[in-house]
Amino acid sequence: MLSVYEGFFSGGARMLHTDAVIGLHEGGGQRHSVLSMHGEMHREATRQRMEDDACYARLTAAGVPVTSLGRHADPGGGLQPSAGLPLTAGPQFSTAELAATARLAAEADVVLSLKEQPLGLLNQAVPAHRPVVVCLHRSDPENQGPALDDLRAAVAAGRVAACVCCAESTRDAYVAAGVPAGLMHVIPNGVDLLRFRPDPVRRVLLRASLRIPPTAPVIVFAARYAEMKNVPLFLRAARAYLRREPRARLLLCGAGMTAENLGLLADIAAAFADRPRLAGRLSLLGVRLDMEAVYAAADVVSLTSSNGEAAPLCLIEGMMCGAVPVATDVGDCVSIVAGHGFVTQPDPEAIAAAWSEAAARRTELAPSLASSRERFSRTRMVSSYATLLDRVHRESGRVALH
Repeated sequence: MLSVYEGFFSGGARMLHTDAVIGLHEGGGQRHSVLSMHGEMHREATRQRMEDDACYARLTAAGVPVTSLGRHADPGGGLQPSAGLPLTAGPQFSTAELAATARLAAEADVVLSLKEQPLGLLNQAVPAHRPVVVCLHRSDPENQGPALDDLRAAVAAGRVAACVCCAESTRDAYVAAGVPAGLMHVIPNGVDLLRFRPDPVRRVLLRASLRIPPTAPVIVFAARYAEMKNVPLFLRAARAYLRREPRARLLLCGAGMTAENLGLLADIAAAFADRPRLAGRLSLLGVRLDMEAVYAAADVVSLTSSNGEAAPLCLIEGMMCGAVPVATDVGDCVSIVAGHGFVTQPDPEAIAAAWSEAAARRTELAPSLASSRERFSRTRMVSSYATLLDRVHRESGRVALH
C-alpha cells in the first residue's frame, strides 16, 4: 500500500491517516509506505519541514518508508516543483516527479490518496488499472479548488476503487458534488485510547507548568490558524467568557497559534480592544506533542469552525481525556457531541454561556464520556480500514484477470 500526501504539516487529517497507516503496517497483514509531494510546507504562518513533523517521526519510527518529491510551498502559497526540473509533462509536474511517483505506485497493490489534493499527480502518474482509494476528511468539497475536479476526473477514468469518508457529512457532501454513492465507505475517526484518557497526574503537571490554579476553569482550542476554524469568533467568545469567569484560562494550540503569528495577534487585539487585560489569560501554545496532557488539564474542548469540518479529531481526543466538548454545528459535530457536551450557535455570548455550563457539569458528564470510549477506538478504525483495503486488493486482482 502506498499513501500519497500533499505534504507533512500539522492537521487532523494527517494525524488520523498516519495513525491508520501505522496500525495497518504494524498489524502484519499489510505493508505500507508514504510519498509526500512536498518536502516543506508554509502554512498557517508556519514553515513546516517534513523531517521536523511529528507524523513523519512516528511513521519512520514504526518502520514505514517515507519519501518526498522534494517540492516546497512558497510563503505566498504557490507550489514549486523540485529544483532544477523542467515542467515537460504537464502544467504542474516534471518528468522526473511523474517517473518517481509511477515507480513507487508500481510497487504497490493499492494507492491511497490523503484527501483529493494528490490526485492531480496520481491521475498523470498512475496507470488506470492500479486501484486508488481516496481518503476524504472534509464536508465542503466545493472549497477544495481544482482538487474536486481532479477527483471527478479520477472517478470518470475508473481509477477510484473506493472513497473512505471519516464522517456521514463527508459522504453526503461528496455524493451531492457528483461522486457516486457506491464508492463511498464511512469509517469514523478513532484515537489511541491508551494515550487519550483522563489522567489526574498529567492534569496537575500541565496546569502547574502554566501556573494555572487547580480549580480554575480551562478551555482548550486545538486548531490550526485557518479561516475555516473561525478564530475571530473563538476570540470574541473568549472575551465574553473571561469577563464572566475571573479565574478562567484559555489554551490555544496548533500551527500558527503563537505570538510570532502577526495575524493572530491582530485578531486578539481586535477582539479585546476594549478589555486588553483580559487577553493576558490566553496562552498561545503553538504545536504541542503532548496534546493528551493539554486535554487532560482542560475542563472544556471547544471548536468554533464555520465550515469544512467533518469529524474533528480535537473534539474526540479532548472527550477521551475527560474534557467536555462544545462545538458549532458543522459536519458531524452534532452526532459526536450528542449526550457528551453542547452544540452552540455561532454567537460569542452563546458560546461563552455553553463553556460555563460545560465546565460546571464536567463531573456530571464524566460517565457519559467514559461510556463512549469504544465508539471512538483507534483499534476499531484500523480494523475497518484493513477490511476495506483487503477487499479492494482482492477485487482489483479479479478485474486484472479478466
